[in-house]
Amino acid sequence: MILTLAGTADGREIIRTLKEAGYQVIATAVTPYGAKLAREAGADRVREGALEGEDLAALLGTGKIEAVIDATHPYATTITSRAREICRVAGIPYFRYQRPVVELPAHPNLLIAADWTQAVELASRYGTIMLTIGTRHLELFTAAPAMAGKRIIARVLPEVTSLEKCRQLGLWPGDIIAIQGPCSYELNLALYRQFGVEAVVTKDSGSTGGVESKIQAALDLGLQVIVLRRPPEPDSLPMEEIIGQLQRDIPTED
Repeated sequence: MILTLAGTADGREIIRTLKEAGYQVIATAVTPYGAKLAREAGADRVREGALEGEDLAALLGTGKIEAVIDATHPYATTITSRAREICRVAGIPYFRYQRPVVELPAHPNLLIAADWTQAVELASRYGTIMLTIGTRHLELFTAAPAMAGKRIIARVLPEVTSLEKCRQLGLWPGDIIAIQGPCSYELNLALYRQFGVEAVVTKDSGSTGGVESKIQAALDLGLQVIVLRRPPEPDSLPMEEIIGQLQRDIPTED
């Protein structure tokens, strides 16, 4: 059985690919919605809820897991580093999925931030900022002294936990956009116009995350775009290479 650390659209495609190759799949998902999508993708079992290091170690300790494919978000560096180390200790093959990279356009209004500190500093130069970064790092912006008096608009998943965190950080309902992405070019245009956005902060999340349409719509409106640099993953592999290694080393259950 192959354990897939899912939670993204990539994860669901990987589940389908593994099933088509004849493997049994157990998937992880943080939210009930993510678990539902993993089941619809064909996972034989789904483990729902936040996955801590000890939870992963316990899963691997059952003796049923033959390999782990990490398809978590490119910016989920904590779970990735933990999963890699736990698999190493357990002696179980670990594969980090390589999400395809989008070539960002060369444009004077597009800036690359090396880290969150720089992203906050760049965003603070504008009056109305839309954050399309999820909820994990929202407080870095809402609590930054440089952001005092700025209007922060958060585009987040329509999950109760996401909305609760936005409200806890002081964002009002009129500054919260709860929507499941990726959004089309036309919808991004409409949202930027509706909220009078001056700058957009996003991650370099690739085509799966809809970054191309998000960025192009902003640039076409003359907005500032701030992209957080993707963490380096030198050992990541495209799915075709992962499948090739699995088929060489781990026979299917057929």
